[in-house]
Amino acid sequence: MGLPLRITFNDQDYIYQIVNSNLINQNTVELELLLNGEKLQLIKEKTIWIQKEGDQTLDPQLIQALGRSVSLRLRM
Repeated sequence: MGLPLRITFNDQDYIYQIVNSNLINQNTVELELLLNGEKLQLIKEKTIWIQKEGDQTLDPQLIQALGRSVSLRLRM
């Protein structure tokens, strides 16, 4: 796990960490993140990031923003 990363979405700050970032490459279609201390799994379907089933359901636009943020940081 790396350093905590920050994203601002709708004027609200979120802190997230990428779990196992060393396993991520250009062909990665599934991510596991810790968002504000809770596990979150994202899946890339074509060009859109969606949330894998979980306890909490987040705003789809926030999920998309998180996926883009990780993609840009790790040059996926």
